[in-house]
Amino acid sequence: MKSLAKFFASGFGSGYAPVAPGTAGSIVASLAIYLIYTQFSISEQTLLIGLITASIVATIIGVISCNILESEWGKDPSKVVLDEMVGIFISLLFVPISISTILLSLVLFRVFDIWKPLGIRQLESIDGGVGVMADDILAGVYANIVLQIILYLNIL
Repeated sequence: MKSLAKFFASGFGSGYAPVAPGTAGSIVASLAIYLIYTQFSISEQTLLIGLITASIVATIIGVISCNILESEWGKDPSKVVLDEMVGIFISLLFVPISISTILLSLVLFRVFDIWKPLGIRQLESIDGGVGVMADDILAGVYANIVLQIILYLNIL
């Protein structure tokens, strides 16, 4: 059970990157979305349903995995990047998918995730896997809001 928790929590291994594992997990999630959308020619509606489903399922798996691994890996270790992946999924909800929106969502999400403004940092104080996942979920929401504003204003 622990090895499965490690596999998922580490974002399929991307969390073991020696430098910037959170960014590595975010890039893996962004690349997966791009490849699924372009290579399987799915509609944006189907992708939206997939992103919502993936966000919910990955959040549940992340909370459980982090709770299992906390005694071994500690509180919110850098190897855990499933939370960053969920943040990327959320940052792209209800957004037209293109290379530019994926790249901008990646940058915006990482800025919010690293900077941690507007209550994001406070969510880290929640115990267990919920705290690990919550701050990245909110960072993803903020990235999505900014991206929506940019698209609405036709800046992109």
